[in-house]
Amino acid sequence: MVHVILALNILIYLMWLFLTPAASDFMTAHFLVSWDALLDGRIWVLLTSAFSHNLGFHILLNMLVLQSFGGLMEQVLGSFRFFRFYLVAGILASLTHATISAFVLDQPDLPALGASGAIAGTVALFALLFPKEKLLIFGLLPLPAIWGAVVIVALDLWGLYVQAGGGGLPIGHGAHLGGAFTGVAYYFLFLRRRMRSFSDHLG
Repeated sequence: MVHVILALNILIYLMWLFLTPAASDFMTAHFLVSWDALLDGRIWVLLTSAFSHNLGFHILLNMLVLQSFGGLMEQVLGSFRFFRFYLVAGILASLTHATISAFVLDQPDLPALGASGAIAGTVALFALLFPKEKLLIFGLLPLPAIWGAVVIVALDLWGLYVQAGGGGLPIGHGAHLGGAFTGVAYYFLFLRRRMRSFSDHLG
């Protein structure tokens, strides 16, 4: 399923890249998420935006991280469960972005796109399952996975705080946090209980 997700992201990126200027309105309407888009009835953008990239470095970074963590999570969860988790994480990440943009940043028309939220959920789940494995923060600083995830969440919280004050970078911190929350919730509500049951059965 990781390969299917990769293919869908690449396909939509190519649509952004090669469709005619007249088709750009279609992409903007159907592959960007915002609170205004949801109020307009385009609920599907909660999902389509999570597979959408229009910058080369953005899709490259996201797909590298997805390839690194997604394959292992697919082996642990199974293909169907992983794909279902990934879709839910992407949808909730998009919804979190839209909600925070409208009610915290006071920008209901602020659009977002990208797989970062769903991938944040995947990384959070990895960190809870394999807390002692090493993560490279910014590709340089090695930390145990659980602490690396904490640092990443803390950076997103700080980034969101700065954005709420009118500054910051054009990064979807709300989407990242929504995706990470999904990973944490999935672990504690479903996966840990199943792992305990399996462990007790072996015992």
